[in-house]
Amino acid sequence: MPSTRPRLLHPLMGANLKTLLALLRENGPGRYPLHLLIIWATAIARLPFSTYERWQVARSPHLESKPPIFIIGHWRSGTTFLHSVLSQAPQFAYTSPLAVGLPWDFLTLGNALRPILEGALPKDRFIDRVPVNPDSPQEDEIALASMQLLSFYQGLYFPKQFSKHFNAGIFFEGCSDLEIETWQQAMVLFCKKLQLQNPDQQLLIKNPVYTARVQKLRELWPAAKFIHIYRNPYIVYRSTLNFYDKLFRELSLQAFDQVPVEEIILESYPKMIETAQRETSALPTQDFVELRFETFEANPVEQLEKIYAQLELTGWKEDLPYFQRYLESQKHYRKNEYTFPKEMTERVRDRWQPLLEQWGYEPPI
Repeated sequence: MPSTRPRLLHPLMGANLKTLLALLRENGPGRYPLHLLIIWATAIARLPFSTYERWQVARSPHLESKPPIFIIGHWRSGTTFLHSVLSQAPQFAYTSPLAVGLPWDFLTLGNALRPILEGALPKDRFIDRVPVNPDSPQEDEIALASMQLLSFYQGLYFPKQFSKHFNAGIFFEGCSDLEIETWQQAMVLFCKKLQLQNPDQQLLIKNPVYTARVQKLRELWPAAKFIHIYRNPYIVYRSTLNFYDKLFRELSLQAFDQVPVEEIILESYPKMIETAQRETSALPTQDFVELRFETFEANPVEQLEKIYAQLELTGWKEDLPYFQRYLESQKHYRKNEYTFPKEMTERVRDRWQPLLEQWGYEPPI
């Protein structure tokens, strides 16, 4: 996996000075001084807005709102498609591209510079060509990586310690109570800001990382609801390889050739799924629903109705036309196509056999 120069407008441009200082102290400066200069200059220029917005949020009244709904599932399992469809319902609020890029200041600076920032958005996601527009629902992980240290994205930015950042950012391995508490505070702050921006809507949050964090999220929101979507693991494995290859090329501030990507995927996938299964096993029926991606893709309206019924969500008849309109607009979208060499399928079968048997999947033809 050859190293390439990352994008100049890096996600860390949305980070605060404290997080940047801690990241560089732990990981070193990287090898792209111009990128770091822009990152630091942006953080300094944003400081008055970040400070004011934090004060503004702290003095905001508590909003009575429904607990969040979390979409979980390993990367490349269909979480994006499910999130994109569900977010069409007017009753749901989600993380916007501006909130991802400016987690500390999207209520102030983000609103002030909205036309300029929206004009700078890419046309689509470089991972899978999913279109991006100012209202596209996004994961919150990049935003949280700009607010504190526990995120696997820190390993993508500084891959010399990728395994350490990955295990801490997914499973909290090696993390102190203070580090976990800091993540919780950042999570609550970010969600409060989303709720202030969308006071009458229920938060709909998608993040594959939360597949292994159901228990922690229930500690923050005891009535939170979860939707788990899973997909043929052979396809997940192949697509996740592509996912990391493209992310490293776009985001890494250090060389990434040494990262054992294949082994990390093979080891972490069953660990994440088993953690999710263990932590969701005791959830009330109305707080958890599980979907098979292939079934959802073949008949999305039927599966959406199942989600509404099981999670006891209101507004199905009102929301259905929004779902139908979006699904009709996506009929010409083409997914990435992959080949599956024999040695690859054998590797997946050997390491993920229990899940393959549990879900009844075979290698793609």
